[in-house]
Amino acid sequence: MSGRHKFGQPRVLPAPSRLSEPRVAIVHYWFVAMRGGERVVERLLKLYPQADLFAHVSDPACLSSTLKQARMTTSFIDRLPFSKRLYQYYLPLMPMALEGFDLSAYDLVISSESGPAKGVITRPDALHVCYCHSPMRYLWDHYHEYRRQTRGLARLAMPPIYSRLRQWDVSSSARVDRFAANSRFVRQRIRKVWRREAEVIHPPVDVGLFTPSLETDAYYLWVGAMVPYKRPDIAVDAFNANGLPLVMVGAGSMLKSLRARARGNITFVERMDFNTLRRTFARARAYVMTAEEDFGITPVEAMASGRPVIAFGRGGALDSVVPNRTGILFERQDGESLREAVERMEDFLPSFDPADAIDQAGEFAPERFDARFAEFARLA
Repeated sequence: MSGRHKFGQPRVLPAPSRLSEPRVAIVHYWFVAMRGGERVVERLLKLYPQADLFAHVSDPACLSSTLKQARMTTSFIDRLPFSKRLYQYYLPLMPMALEGFDLSAYDLVISSESGPAKGVITRPDALHVCYCHSPMRYLWDHYHEYRRQTRGLARLAMPPIYSRLRQWDVSSSARVDRFAANSRFVRQRIRKVWRREAEVIHPPVDVGLFTPSLETDAYYLWVGAMVPYKRPDIAVDAFNANGLPLVMVGAGSMLKSLRARARGNITFVERMDFNTLRRTFARARAYVMTAEEDFGITPVEAMASGRPVIAFGRGGALDSVVPNRTGILFERQDGESLREAVERMEDFLPSFDPADAIDQAGEFAPERFDARFAEFARLA
């Protein structure tokens, strides 16, 4: 028998033993798209090809071939109505769902935390390490913003439900033996919310997929979801004011309103295939990031393409962008501050060396992640 099983169906596992290859479980919050967290899990499967995956919900149609081929167990939430689309509405049930996973056969448990994942119950002698992309923002620093955007009964229900979830979130942090954070910014948030220390292990970025161009064009580039926390409005305000060409790639709830207010020097592209995106990165005058990201992979991809970065000077950008060497940081999250940063970029570009950006991007290559994580999660 191959050991494969249907999503959501329990398996009978052999008794644990440290005398043979250790049993490894990777617990992720949900597999419904291929974003940064899922790419990290993909890399973990290269480190631990024998690992079994656990998640609240999984939609195989949205996953890479690597994740589709892995042994996957989902919680009872996966079998609730419309769970693959409305999974976040089942957040109050997720602590119980995590505690229902039987991980008693595993020697090493790796939780991948951004939604609830770390609250599993492990064997007393097992090692539980958590790779934290971010403590749940909707419970903590973004709670009031999410509540303002919520209407009706859901808005009324949020205070009591989320208060209990915060208590569980803090108490379940004690179940983790070691924390790793994907940036210094997230390490500080772990310290603030859970009062735990964490080792910084930057996420793997496949920098080898990006190559520089011998020629560049006049446009600046912005890539991301057109949603409020990404702050695409700042880019529109700044480039409306300076008149320089800007290409904005992405879709989302703000796209229609941004198009209506943007001037003719700003071009919107909702979708771009990967090969076109690679060329667009490589030929851009500079890359612009306006969000406060937990880490932020796109600035690294831009640097791997040999281009400098303009980034808001908070969050993960402080780990990746080297001021006045690989890019420019701006202090206030508004259009005027970004406009001033573009002016500084124009002054900086004649002395910019693409080799510096490529070297800096190499610091985040997957092989570096592999070495650091393997040492961090070492059993002995």
